[in-house]
Amino acid sequence: MSFPDLRAFIGQLRRDDDLVTVEATVDSHLEAAEIHRRVVAAGGPALLFNHVARSDFRLVTNLFGTARRAERAFGERPLRLVRRAVELAETLLPPSAPALWGARDVALDLIKVGTRRVPKGPVIDCVTSQVRLDRLPALTCWHEDGGPFITLPLVYTTHPDRRGHNLGMYRLQVHSPRTTGMHWQIGKGGGYHYAIAEARGQRLPATVFLGGPPALILAAIAPLPENVPELLLASLIAGERLPQVHGHGPHPLIATAEFALMGEVAPHVRQAEGPFGDHYGYYSLQHDYPVFEVQRVAHREDAIFPATVVGKPRQEDFFIGDRLQELLSPLFPLVMPAVERLWSYGETGYHSLAAAVVKQRYRREAMASAFRILGEGQLSLTKFLLVTDRYVDLADFRQTLEHILARTNTETDLYVFSNLSMDTLDYTGPAVNEGSKGVWLGLGDPVRDLPKAFTATAPAGVTDVRVFCGGCLVAGAPAYAVEPGAAARLATDPAFREWPLVVVTDEPARAAASVMNFLWTTFTRFEPAADIHAAERRIVRNHIAYRGPIVIDARLKPGFPRELTCREDIAALVTRRWNEYFPSGRVEMGDSERGHLD
Repeated sequence: MSFPDLRAFIGQLRRDDDLVTVEATVDSHLEAAEIHRRVVAAGGPALLFNHVARSDFRLVTNLFGTARRAERAFGERPLRLVRRAVELAETLLPPSAPALWGARDVALDLIKVGTRRVPKGPVIDCVTSQVRLDRLPALTCWHEDGGPFITLPLVYTTHPDRRGHNLGMYRLQVHSPRTTGMHWQIGKGGGYHYAIAEARGQRLPATVFLGGPPALILAAIAPLPENVPELLLASLIAGERLPQVHGHGPHPLIATAEFALMGEVAPHVRQAEGPFGDHYGYYSLQHDYPVFEVQRVAHREDAIFPATVVGKPRQEDFFIGDRLQELLSPLFPLVMPAVERLWSYGETGYHSLAAAVVKQRYRREAMASAFRILGEGQLSLTKFLLVTDRYVDLADFRQTLEHILARTNTETDLYVFSNLSMDTLDYTGPAVNEGSKGVWLGLGDPVRDLPKAFTATAPAGVTDVRVFCGGCLVAGAPAYAVEPGAAARLATDPAFREWPLVVVTDEPARAAASVMNFLWTTFTRFEPAADIHAAERRIVRNHIAYRGPIVIDARLKPGFPRELTCREDIAALVTRRWNEYFPSGRVEMGDSERGHLD
C-alpha cells in the first residue's frame, strides 16, 4: 500500500490501532519531546497531539518509530521494484526483443514516475504572507537546545544554472516569526545550490514542505548521487506521479503537503544555530549557518504539523535509516560492482561505522572496494570501515567483529588516513568537519582462535575488564583528564597480549551490556588518528604497521559535547501527567534515559 499524503497514513495507523490521540494540552517546549521519547523507548504507537500550547495546529510524532510502522509507511513495493530493476540491468545487455518484452512490468511502473500539474490541492487551502512561525508547534527537544527546531522539513531547491533539484532534510531552528536557520552541512545537495548562488551574490529561492506522502521523507534522506532527483525516487516509492500546484511561490508546491514555507536564503548572511541534541546522542554545538527568510506560508485548513525527536539510539530516525538501507542495498553491487553487501550501523549515527563484504579476485582488491565506498556520496563521511571477502551477516555486529578479528593481520590490514573531512555532527576530530578515517580488513580464512575469557590480572589503574565478544575486551581506565596516555600504556601491557582488540572506556559495564551500548559508546567517542594505539608501531614502506593488541581509546575527551539527558523537572512533569495524556492506560511509559541502549 502507498499513501498519497500524511492523512492517509495516519488513517491507516488508526485502523491498525497503532496511533493514540492525546487530548490533554501539552507544551512543545520540552514536554512533548519527553512524552515522545518514553513512547519510543517502549516501542509504542504514533502520537497525535490535538492541543499544543501557544500553537494553532495539531502535532504528530513517532510516525515511523517501530520497524513495523516504517515498513508500513514505505511498503514492500519499492524494494521489489529496485530488485527487479537491478535484475534487468544485468540481463538486458545486449537488449533483445524477448528481454524487452519481459521487462514490460517495470516499464509500466516507470510510466507512473514523476510529477503532474494539478489546478489546486489542499496545501493551498490557506496562503498568507502574514508569516508566524512562532505559532507552529516546533519542538524544543532538549533543555540546552538553542530554541525550537523544525525536525522533519523537506527542503526543496533548484540548481541556479540548469534543470535539477534537491530535496533534503536539513533541520531548521526557528529564529524569529519569519526566519529560521538552514543547516546545510558539507556534502549536501542544497548546500551546493546555495554555494553557487552565494558566489554570485544571489539569493537562493527555497521551499520547505511538511507532510505529504511519507515517500517524500524517505527520498529526502536517501544518499542519492548529486544529479538523481529525489522527487523521482519519491514518486517511485509512492507508485504514482506526485501532484504539484503552480503559481504560489518560487517552486511548484506538493499539492498534498500539510505546509509549504516559501522564501529565500540570502548570500553572505549567517546566524548562530544550535546547540541541538542530535542523533549521535550528544549536543551538536553552536555554529553559524545561512538564514532562511520565509515570505509566504501555505497550509491545509486543519493542518497537522509532523515532527520527530533525535537523541541516543534507538530513536525514530533509526527505523527510517534501516528501512532505507534495505531499500538501497540491492543497488550497491550495481553502483560498486565489487561490493556485495554493505551495512552502516545506526547505533553509531550511521556515519561513524560501516561494514562491507567485497569480492577479492586478486590480492588486496578489497582496498580498492574500500576506497570506492569512501568515495561514494554520503558514504564518504564514513569514519571507520570494516571489510571482509567472506560472507557474514553484517547486521549481526558481534558476529561481524569476531569474523574480522579472526582473520586480520594488524600489521598489514589496519589503515588510518589523517587530515580528511568528517561528518559535521561528529566532534571527535580536531575541528568541525575535520578528522580521519580507518579501514580494517579481515580477509580469507581465520588465522587465529579468538580468546573468549579474560583470566589475567588487570593492569594498574584498570577498574573493570569485560569480554564483549571473542577477541574483544572492554576495559575501564582512569578518566582522560587524569591519565591521557592510559590507552597507549595499556596497549603494551602483557595482560592484553592475546586479545586483538581492547576498547578503553569510562563506562565498561555500560559498554559491554549490549551490542547497541558497545557501538554507541565506542564509535561515537573515538577518532582513528588520535585514538588508535598498539603494542608497537613501525613504518614499513611508509605504511604504519601496528602490532597488536589494537587499543581504541573511547574515553570522553575534554571539550566533548555533553550526553543528552532530560531535565529533571520535565521528567517529573511527564511522569506526573502520564495518565492525563493516556487515560486509557494502554500506552506504556518507557525509560527514555536508557531507551534501547540496554
